[in-house]
Amino acid sequence: MALLTERIRYLTEHYKTHQKDHHSRRGLLKLVGKRRRFLEYMKASKVSRYQGIIAELGLRK
Repeated sequence: MALLTERIRYLTEHYKTHQKDHHSRRGLLKLVGKRRRFLEYMKASKVSRYQGIIAELGLRK
């Protein structure tokens, strides 16, 4: 989860300076979707671990 978040942050910064890089944008959107699905799974199965991950990574949920 932390690796996905770090990669998303890196690609977000990359995309701010390279707006026309659509290949990286597609990769960014795929990573965001993968992280979202993983968080939904954690929320449904292990709520305490989900809350810990959200707090530790500083996500907005």
